[in-house]
Amino acid sequence: MTTEAYNPLLIVQKQLADAAEKLGLDPRIHELLKEPIRVTEVNIPVTMDDGTVKVFKGWRSQHTLAPGPAKGGIRYHPDVSLDEVKGIIHVDDV
Repeated sequence: MTTEAYNPLLIVQKQLADAAEKLGLDPRIHELLKEPIRVTEVNIPVTMDDGTVKVFKGWRSQHTLAPGPAKGGIRYHPDVSLDEVKGIIHVDDV
């Protein structure tokens, strides 16, 4: 199986396309929801117990601000990828 099969963003976009088709969603709305409108990336340097410095990368995504301030799109895990964070659409974001 290809790595694309495990790409969280591509999986969510496929699910969104299926739902949009079944719901008869306006194509303009579907297009807006396919990618977040904003992604913030941060690098956080941490001094480890042994004195070395390790830099941890983090992301936050927002799909829409239409209903007001957005929250969510945050994941804490060493193996999280940008595509995984971008693929998270929270109910309060829509």
